[in-house]
Amino acid sequence: MLPALAEPGSSAVLRRAITGQTRRVVPAALFSMLHQACEAAVPVLIGIGVDQAIARQSPGALIATLVALVVLFGVLTTAQRMGGRLVRRATQGAAHELRVRISARVLDSRGTAPGAVRSGELLSTATSDAQRVGLINASIWAGGGALAALVAGAVLVLRTSWLLGLVVVLGLLPVVVLTALISRPLVRRSAVEQHAAAAAAGTASDLLSGLRVLKGLGAETVASARYAAASVVSRDAAVRAAVVAAARTATVTALTGAFLAVVACLGAYLALSGKISIGEFISAMGLTQFLLGPFTWIAAVGAQVARARASATRIANVLRVPAAVGAGSGSVPGGALGIEVRGAARDGRDPLSLSIAPGERVGIVAQDAAAHATVDALLECLAREADPDVGTVRLGGIDLTELDPDSVRARLLVARHDAVLFTGTLAANLGAEVPGRDRRTVGDAVHAAAADQVAEVVRGGTAAVLTERGRSLSGGQRQRVALARALAEDTDVLVLDDPTSAVDSVTEAQIAERVARLRDGRTTLVVTTSPALLATTGRVLVLAGGRVRAEGTHAELVSADAAYRELVLR
Repeated sequence: MLPALAEPGSSAVLRRAITGQTRRVVPAALFSMLHQACEAAVPVLIGIGVDQAIARQSPGALIATLVALVVLFGVLTTAQRMGGRLVRRATQGAAHELRVRISARVLDSRGTAPGAVRSGELLSTATSDAQRVGLINASIWAGGGALAALVAGAVLVLRTSWLLGLVVVLGLLPVVVLTALISRPLVRRSAVEQHAAAAAAGTASDLLSGLRVLKGLGAETVASARYAAASVVSRDAAVRAAVVAAARTATVTALTGAFLAVVACLGAYLALSGKISIGEFISAMGLTQFLLGPFTWIAAVGAQVARARASATRIANVLRVPAAVGAGSGSVPGGALGIEVRGAARDGRDPLSLSIAPGERVGIVAQDAAAHATVDALLECLAREADPDVGTVRLGGIDLTELDPDSVRARLLVARHDAVLFTGTLAANLGAEVPGRDRRTVGDAVHAAAADQVAEVVRGGTAAVLTERGRSLSGGQRQRVALARALAEDTDVLVLDDPTSAVDSVTEAQIAERVARLRDGRTTLVVTTSPALLATTGRVLVLAGGRVRAEGTHAELVSADAAYRELVLR
């Protein structure tokens, strides 16, 4: 197995989500601190008003208190609004960066190890997980405000009574420590919940992609039961995580409530004994009630960080998925290109050796299941989706593993028979909307693949919008559009994998003749059993197992090889 890509772990993912938004997170946290400090000052100002204005019956002091309250509320609401706006941008910005990084990893030219990432799981990771990690910035914003509130509250309570302040300060540490300890089970539950949700999404994605096949086989009930089972697992995991979160919140609330009750009772005792004034008692009670908010924030921040860490672990796992192929740095040489396969094999199959000269048009016929597996492995290597376990595959005399994958794909295209069309116009799927592409090249490719006939029968012509995966077209129409798209790339080397298996024989004969004319003088490899396509090649290789059993022109093999004749003319 190839080594994992040099991507960070979960802690580094969280750090980058924070440091990448420092210009927003820092001022947002400062605004939050200012807001909470002003909130803490409100009960103190009210207490001062009681002592200075009401107790002394001073209208001037009352007016001054009211003006001060108006100014204070103006400052705290402005700080809250500005901080909230910044933290929203920070959370969304961090989530966006993570989605970009995940997409870049999946779209990396080296690919991903087979089965390492399912599309449904990837969707879950790139959406909910990225969003949860982005919310770590909201935790800093809330945590900064809570810290400022607790500090301001403690200082103001100390100002009222050193005993009350001491109780608040000494009681804060054990509450925070217990909160952190209680949060640990939530991290594990969140990871299980997200994994189960991703598995259910992956199952749903698999079922949707194969819906037509499932209906054809009458297997809808079995498929539905499979998804239902995955959904139940996801639901149960979510419920268990919610139970843990609820238990944690209840426990933390009970702890903070008990702590604040002690502070309130002590304040009442001091007021009754005359050690603090009525205004100071009101301030102390207001501060005590106010401190419940910061403690609740701390509880929420702990839960949010726990979920973010679990999601960061899943994102790190995606970013560290092993690459499917090596990252060569060489460039494909200029001029006509040939293909050389020297004892190449994958997954324990027999080694294959063959040679295709520059500009040659060659057909490959797989005689049995083992030969089909060998051909599939060869196509994966040529498409740079995998490297051979043994032997070499060369393009232009250079080992593919030494070449940059993007450089190879720019000169060599492997067009699969089951190539997927995308949602969009027919013209876009034909390659007509690619910037800088020559219209004549596209037109010649469309004509060669007989895809112009598809445009004639589809309502809307080339402007017709295809449904997902081109399912609004028939199998033969999809193949012709995919073939036209491959031909329009106009690459030096083109590998066609059974390109006309769903096309009628008359159209197939037209396509074979036109493709041969269009690709004249350029290296073309056609994997097929179609006699029309094979007849237009200069040489045919017949594979049995992992070796070339026979070779010659199509006419020579039909005449002299009974097994070949039965295979292609049946």
